[in-house]
Amino acid sequence: MTTRRYNLKDNQVRAFNKMIRISHQKLCLVTDLIRGLPVARAVDVLKFSKKRVAGEVLKTLLSAVANAEHNHKLSADNLFVKEVWCGKSLTMKRVNFGAMTQNGAGGIRRIQKPFSNLTIVLEAGAPAAQPKSKEQTKTKMSKEQTAKSKPKK
Repeated sequence: MTTRRYNLKDNQVRAFNKMIRISHQKLCLVTDLIRGLPVARAVDVLKFSKKRVAGEVLKTLLSAVANAEHNHKLSADNLFVKEVWCGKSLTMKRVNFGAMTQNGAGGIRRIQKPFSNLTIVLEAGAPAAQPKSKEQTKTKMSKEQTAKSKPKK
C-alpha cells in the first residue's frame, strides 16, 4: 500500500470539523465512545447519545463515510473508526459586568467561550483487536500472583 498526504494509507479516509462551539474536554467524552467501532455501530451510539455535541460528531462521521464512498470507492459496510482526536481551537473572551458595590465600583467576570477541532479517520477492513484495559490486565496479574503465592499441598 502506498501512503498519501497526511500519512494516510489507500484504505483510509478522514474528515475534519473545525470551530465546534464546545470545549475539547466535553468533545473528547463523546469521541471516546466511538473509537474503534464499526461505522454502523458508531452511528447508532451517536444517534442515541444525550450529549449535545453528538450531532456534530455524527455529521463529521457521515462526512468521512461519504468521502470513502465517493472519493475512494470504499464500501461503507466494512469501514471502522481507526482514529478520532479533538483539540483546542480559539477561545472567545467576553466579560459580564457585575452589580455595583457600596463604594461605587462594579465587578467584572470573565467568560471564556471555547471552540474545538475534530478529526475522524476511517479505515476499510476488519478492526484490529482492542488492547485490554489497564483494569483487566491488573486483575489478571493479581489472579496469577495469588495463584503463585498460595502454598501447594
